[in-house]
Amino acid sequence: MSSLPTKARAVIIGGGVSGCSVAYHLAKLGWTDVVLLERKQLTSGTTWHAAGLIGQLRASQNMTRLAKYSADLYVKLEAETEVATGMRQVGSITVALTEERKHEICRQASLARAFDVDVREISPREVKEMYPHLNVEDVVGAVHLPLDGQCDPANIAMALAKGARQRGAKIVENVKVTDVLKKDGRVAGVSWSKGDERGTIATDVVINCAGMWARDLAATSGVTVPLHACEHFYLVTEAIEGLGRLPVLRVPDECAYYKEDAGKMMLGAFEPVAKPWGMNGISEDFCFDQLPEDFEHFEPILEMGVNRMPMLGTAGIHTFFNGPESFTPDDRYYLGEAPELGGYWVAAGYNSIGIVSSGGAGMALAQWIHDGEAPFDLWEVDIRRAQPFQKNRRYLKERVSETLGLLYADHFPYRQMATSRNVRRSPIHQHLKQRGAVFGEVAGWERANWFALEGQEPEYRYSWKRQNWFENQRDEHLAVRNGVGLFDMTSFGKIRIEGRDALAFLQRLCANQLDVEPGRIVYTQMLNNRGGIESDLTITRLSETAFFAVVPGATLQRDLAWMRKHLKDEFVVITDVTAAESVLCLMGPKSRELITKISPNNFSDVANPFGTAREIEIGMGLARAHRVTYVGELGWELYVSTDQTAHVFEAIEDAGKDLGLKLCGLHTLDSCRIEKAFRHFGHDITDEDHVLEAGLGFAVKADKGDFIGREAVLRKKDKGLNRRLVQFRLRDSEPLLFHNEAIVRDGHIVGTITSGNYGHHLGGAIGLGYVPCEGETPDDMLASDYEIEIAGERVTAEASLKPMYDPKAERVRM
Repeated sequence: MSSLPTKARAVIIGGGVSGCSVAYHLAKLGWTDVVLLERKQLTSGTTWHAAGLIGQLRASQNMTRLAKYSADLYVKLEAETEVATGMRQVGSITVALTEERKHEICRQASLARAFDVDVREISPREVKEMYPHLNVEDVVGAVHLPLDGQCDPANIAMALAKGARQRGAKIVENVKVTDVLKKDGRVAGVSWSKGDERGTIATDVVINCAGMWARDLAATSGVTVPLHACEHFYLVTEAIEGLGRLPVLRVPDECAYYKEDAGKMMLGAFEPVAKPWGMNGISEDFCFDQLPEDFEHFEPILEMGVNRMPMLGTAGIHTFFNGPESFTPDDRYYLGEAPELGGYWVAAGYNSIGIVSSGGAGMALAQWIHDGEAPFDLWEVDIRRAQPFQKNRRYLKERVSETLGLLYADHFPYRQMATSRNVRRSPIHQHLKQRGAVFGEVAGWERANWFALEGQEPEYRYSWKRQNWFENQRDEHLAVRNGVGLFDMTSFGKIRIEGRDALAFLQRLCANQLDVEPGRIVYTQMLNNRGGIESDLTITRLSETAFFAVVPGATLQRDLAWMRKHLKDEFVVITDVTAAESVLCLMGPKSRELITKISPNNFSDVANPFGTAREIEIGMGLARAHRVTYVGELGWELYVSTDQTAHVFEAIEDAGKDLGLKLCGLHTLDSCRIEKAFRHFGHDITDEDHVLEAGLGFAVKADKGDFIGREAVLRKKDKGLNRRLVQFRLRDSEPLLFHNEAIVRDGHIVGTITSGNYGHHLGGAIGLGYVPCEGETPDDMLASDYEIEIAGERVTAEASLKPMYDPKAERVRM
């Protein structure tokens, strides 16, 4: 094809709204040498049949930022491109039929206020006034967002495509990418075909925006993009006289949404058990295709719809539609550079919110590609969170049957996935299960979250109030504070960094001093050029040339990718050894007494001070004992080869009987760490949070020499902090904190809680969150009055810049 170039700065694969948005935003940044290739016609995958709902409020500040950007862009796009986008800011209403749902949407309203989204809680009577066709007899509450809206999805994509062309991008239909070319671990180009024609385009940047084809396309390049299509149903009525202009309506307790369009009513559903589609691949000629009708599957939704909106009982059905949409294992889309292949970028897997997400996602990804680093924290949707095993098709088929319905399910705290479980397990999983463990799942790992007592149901009973495991957590928590507890933390990511240049390499990547004696453990961060935190980890020096890094299980792929990306010509080998060792954490003031019963080694503070690691005998096996803690007590993390883990566990358990050893879960680990104000990556600290403002300056050694982020640290020291991470304790012992509650300072919302849990030793809910402090001293900050807004109600809170529990860290050095 003479119209296709042989070289481009970037090639985008896929001409849905996602690909068109990336093309538009790259072109706006001056990337005129961009080519978008669409296998059939623009919008012909999922975009053309999307519902086009534009809701601004999302679950976090940056996801809300992207959704608000989309809404604003779509309002302006029509004037810019002269393509009608159908964007109408008709507002939206979400109604609650239960008290639990009412609490949830009121929490969302508090969050909206914190994010500067126009919102108000409204009564059932006000709902009826705004939506006269609605049956509100059992409505207990509602929230109205007046600037939400709806649009024409296909025309949005066409407008973005036209805007991209106007700035020089080339968009070509009916051209299929057959291969992504590679050289030296990076993208080198793409091969394409059109009928009998073949060709290649050399490029350093490829962006996979292939929607439901994205997984299979990525797999051909060795890239993991776990998503799977599901059938998505909606119906459109015949024209209804006098319908009028109505807000978008969501009734999540009935899995339904309603949209008025051109005098007709659309009813769509996110049913609890969805129908996966395309298990045997997607037909080569799939274009503007519909899937077979399944009215029986949709019928329960329609029955509730007729009760909710009685006029549907007499309205004729104009269209009953079933089309595919792609879903991911955690209901969040994928954005960013794939860790397996340099220059291979992804924007896919939108979980039925692709229209409202793609405007902002395209902007963020284009900026990321342009600058070489994310414009702000995007970990929530970062492709590096995907685990390699998750591309397994059976895993995906089972999981997405659940994730579609979770869009409108109650978003209870601590809610666990029910499908595709037990993929990754600790060697003592069965031991823990037999002792009452109730498991959660992170990155595929089964982790004991709490332990049921004998005769207690080992299942979650979800609520926004105290759940059925609250007292279990209390008992575990106090055992760690007063006696001894055991945690299975095998899910930790474990990385060996070794070779002649390992020290120099880590000194360049890490902010703390790594030139320590073998056997020393260093707590450190890896920073970006803005001083933001890319990784939060401990590194143990094993020898002159070997180091051992421990990271959260959820961030392992991200941390590996960061290290490998920054490896230059140093002689260094980076190896993921996660599966080789289990981690048993023995914590509490009686931990030394217990471990000396099963090990002949000397565990005194003189022989084994805090921050050291060494090999020990334990039971009849061996372990490497790291004297560190994430709960703020005397204790050891025991790294045991997987073949000896069960034996070591049994030896500890037997020795601990006389000392009241308590098996503890991850909920207790979290409640202990938040009393100590230990940070949690992805919540309290992210790549957007400056290491000094996060209160981690003690782990930064600017005088050690150059490292990534050093200049940003020195600039911040000179200019002063703009905000600080503060610990809060609610004065009322009854309310709970989870995350995203609004922080109120002297009557004004100034931020949100980044993470929260109940502090059973301190006697109240504890949270962390950033508070602006430009030009203020710590005393100025603490002189203010603080409240936390929970579902619209404000609760007074005590604030501290030091840990409220053991502020001098005396207990860890007992």
